[in-house]
Amino acid sequence: MRYAMIIEPGERNYSAYLPDLPGCIATGKTVDELRQRMTEAVELHLQGMREDGLPIPEATTLADYVEAA
Repeated sequence: MRYAMIIEPGERNYSAYLPDLPGCIATGKTVDELRQRMTEAVELHLQGMREDGLPIPEATTLADYVEAA
């Protein structure tokens, strides 16, 4: 399953969250490091949900860009 990831730059790093998996967040010094850490975070988050008997949310968030003048 693929989840949309929202990436926000900070002063010294990047942070990200997944709208379809509340509470699943990650940070990294670079976007590549952030992606790697988020992959690990998602795996742990889903494992915890399964262990707790919680349903795994479907990925429903869509992301796109718009052009501004």
